[in-house]
Amino acid sequence: MILAAGQGTRVRPLTKNMPKPMVPILGKPVMEYLIEHLARYGIREIMINVAFNHYKIENYFGNGHRWGVSIGYSYEGVRDHGDIVPKPAGSAGGMRKIQDFSGFFDETTLVICGDAIIDLDIGAALHEHRTKQAVASVVALEVPRDQVQNYGVVVADANGRIKSFQEKPTPEEAKSTLASTGIYIFEPSVLDLVPSGKTFDIGSELFPMLVERELPFYAQKRFFNWIDIGRLSDYWTVLQRVLSGEVAQMDMPGKEIRPGVWVGPNTSIAWDSVQIVGPVYIGSSVRIDPGASIIGPTWIGHGSHIRSRAKVERSILFEYTRIAEAQYFSEMIISPQYCVDRKGDTYYVGDDECALRWGDARGR
Repeated sequence: MILAAGQGTRVRPLTKNMPKPMVPILGKPVMEYLIEHLARYGIREIMINVAFNHYKIENYFGNGHRWGVSIGYSYEGVRDHGDIVPKPAGSAGGMRKIQDFSGFFDETTLVICGDAIIDLDIGAALHEHRTKQAVASVVALEVPRDQVQNYGVVVADANGRIKSFQEKPTPEEAKSTLASTGIYIFEPSVLDLVPSGKTFDIGSELFPMLVERELPFYAQKRFFNWIDIGRLSDYWTVLQRVLSGEVAQMDMPGKEIRPGVWVGPNTSIAWDSVQIVGPVYIGSSVRIDPGASIIGPTWIGHGSHIRSRAKVERSILFEYTRIAEAQYFSEMIISPQYCVDRKGDTYYVGDDECALRWGDARGR
């Protein structure tokens, strides 16, 4: 089960017109990496709950045939004044809706958020879950104490049995540094506890119920890469790590024409008069004018245009972004309509308060 019905408010404006699982990394949606990973472990049947901009997920992934899996969708919405509008039913409520409809979760089920990249050993996680005869397991990771306020924290005994949760505690208040990764393993009996037809959340409602009833509910402390895009600053950091080659199984597209510089087809680049310092990816149909500078780690989306004497440093350009002449963009995410700095401050094209100049490269 992939949870993909949220609005992704903490990473706006990236999610203004796309679901969070569709945010691109190396030109591919985050959720595509996840589906590829599930397929590697022999998982063939995947349900995805969708709501906001649901059609963008459904149109891209279809029935899953390209990845060797079978994908189904469950839309969460209500009728409001004659219109059908998205309304997520909560992570657990959405699962109960599916279960009531078809009994899809009549076997042990892996539940995972659609907005993170992982390399979890799923086979080992399932083995531990079954060995402990758990009805539910939470896969968790140790995080530095000064970062616990960004996560839901799991409090467990020496055997891993969960005693309580803390939602984003301060470092002083934290009873644990074990963060929930949003990866869960459920037995079918767990969904019997979720009320039908109601909005119901896994973390804030279902899990406290499991603790209260003293059911066999465990945390698994595992070591794996968990790349979460919970906030806008996380997205920038993830792409910097990926471009620097720190994340396994994420190969750079294009052709490496010099060390650390990858280029797609059909580009127009004044190689003799531009400065390009890798790692840098330059997408297809990109134009880079004489005198421009690109300092990595930087991603230049396809169809973009960097004009003369402009400098782009440690940044991400979405497709069809034009950087105006002699402009300097550093540590930013830039699209044809807006740009965002590392702190999350957002500026839009034509904003009088922003001295930077950029726009849409199409038609110019």
